[in-house]
Amino acid sequence: MSKKIGGVFALAGLCALSLFLLNCGSSSSRPAGALYVLTQGSNGVGNNVTSYAIDLGSGNLSLINSNASTCTSQGTSCGPPLDIVLDPTGAAAFVLNQGVPSIPAAPTIYAYTIGSDGSFGSPTVAATLTPGDTAIAMTRDADGKFLFVITLAPQVLVFSTSPGSTTLTPVDNSALSVTRIPTALSAITFTPQGGTAQEFLFVTSNNDPVLHNDNTLSVYVVASDGTLTEQTGSPYATTTDPLSVQAVNTNPAGQNVGGVFVYVGSQPTAAGALNIFEMCTVVDAVCSQSDVTNALLMPVTTPPPPSPGANPVAMLVDPTNTFLYVVCEGSSQVFGYKIGTTSGTLTALSPASEPTGLHPVAMAMHPSVKSSGAFLYTSNSGSSNISGFSVSTTTGSMSSPITVSSPSVPSGMAAR
Repeated sequence: MSKKIGGVFALAGLCALSLFLLNCGSSSSRPAGALYVLTQGSNGVGNNVTSYAIDLGSGNLSLINSNASTCTSQGTSCGPPLDIVLDPTGAAAFVLNQGVPSIPAAPTIYAYTIGSDGSFGSPTVAATLTPGDTAIAMTRDADGKFLFVITLAPQVLVFSTSPGSTTLTPVDNSALSVTRIPTALSAITFTPQGGTAQEFLFVTSNNDPVLHNDNTLSVYVVASDGTLTEQTGSPYATTTDPLSVQAVNTNPAGQNVGGVFVYVGSQPTAAGALNIFEMCTVVDAVCSQSDVTNALLMPVTTPPPPSPGANPVAMLVDPTNTFLYVVCEGSSQVFGYKIGTTSGTLTALSPASEPTGLHPVAMAMHPSVKSSGAFLYTSNSGSSNISGFSVSTTTGSMSSPITVSSPSVPSGMAAR
């Protein structure tokens, strides 16, 4: 994303460019880029974190190691590893294990320190969830203060942490009533013009056994201590079977030139679908002061977004919040869209999609040191490999595909 220019100011700019890169104080002793891929193996054997070094000129991958275990329990399965998140410094990582309800083996979150060569140290159990429950997904906020987890119970759990730390402290959300079974989650921070930063958590659900209000998007405000409060107007109806969600802030400087948009990927029929919502952030002809106070979401329906492929299971945005990428497990494709800065509408890239390996389930992006853009990777669970693409800064288009073998059944991934 940035050019190779000398001097202290260029180095500082490179460090500030992206949350994916390491902090400047330690970058000289660490790989310039690294990709971490969870692998699920078979029958509980082979659940590891595989580490790859990223060539920031070409995007090619080279193996660092593949023996960091995601389950150290003797004689008991932890269930498959689902998600991996890195702290903002790139020095620590957390892995969410699904658990095994039939044993019951509780879902767990393992914590790792990351060595100077990019490899993972021995894990510690940072959190143990409820025995008999099943973990679904995990994410963190941009500042590395909170880790959010959704489970089948249903539960929305929050853990406080700090950049560089492998310690998690549960946040008491016992007053929060969750009746909808969650499917995906995304966190975002928004600073209104002249105001203070607010953090929001968005959670999709596809089943409400109590109220039968299925297929929804819920909005929670995150307090400074990590407690969650569901906003007035939440939940919002989505297309049938929401599978993924991505919140995007196209106005990070708080200058009211963009907005906050939430994208939901669903599987209503044989093909996938996208819903778009815009958060009320300023008082205008559409949003009242009450709507802004309650962070009301307004559906964006004109024009309708181009449909992705089957089973849009994961989304991400590029470091500039200009392009949205959607990986589709059922059609083995990754789709790209340009985000309308002020409207949130989506325009399909040209070409609209690229093929991946079989059954991709996760994505990660790393900014390049070239001026041309970034690198996008997908983990392909059906073919046990990784697809990689160069991404253009100006057009968002994906090109120069590569395929790299991985251990059996790759799942969640993260890059720095």
